[in-house]
Amino acid sequence: MVSFKALAFEYGQFRTISKWDCIDKACNEIPWYTYPAIEYLNNINFSDKVVFEYGSGNSSIYWGRRAKEVISVEDDKGWYDKVKINLGGNQKLLLKKKNSEYENAILNFGKKFDVIVIDGIRRVECARVISKVLNFDAPDGCMVILDIRDELDLIEIDFHGFGPINSYTWTTSLFLSRNFNFQAIDSIQPNFSISAIRNNRE
Repeated sequence: MVSFKALAFEYGQFRTISKWDCIDKACNEIPWYTYPAIEYLNNINFSDKVVFEYGSGNSSIYWGRRAKEVISVEDDKGWYDKVKINLGGNQKLLLKKKNSEYENAILNFGKKFDVIVIDGIRRVECARVISKVLNFDAPDGCMVILDIRDELDLIEIDFHGFGPINSYTWTTSLFLSRNFNFQAIDSIQPNFSISAIRNNRE
């Protein structure tokens, strides 16, 4: 019963299921990633990072609150119109066709990206393109969310567990460059997860 209450109310999963929307218990927008992945990302300082996102939604708002700049590409006009309403000043949203325009949109900015999220259509094609613009040369490395480990020689970290909306567990995978060293928000690590027992921190 305790674990049900933690998942339903502390993580806010009951609210996400009832509203069919990716939000936390305070109704803040969150990505459709597993809760362990979200908690990991919540502890990293992205304030000087540039993010490119294949696919858009509540994750776009989430990244917009945390990153220096966020560029997202969407293929669905109805969804594009819905997401565009909530964008912040540090965000751009592109509408591209379901062809090579979509994956190649990332190449049109003349810049490198610190974080790339592949969570839309044409994932294989997107994975083939991003090596040209992933910021491997950054002093603290780079991050990819979703599965392209073999092609880019990245370190895979899998976060298994529950997440917003779904009543089953799944996996969100992050892929980090070999020199990955993004700074944490809190100097004391590891941070407690939601509903953790807080009597000590090893």
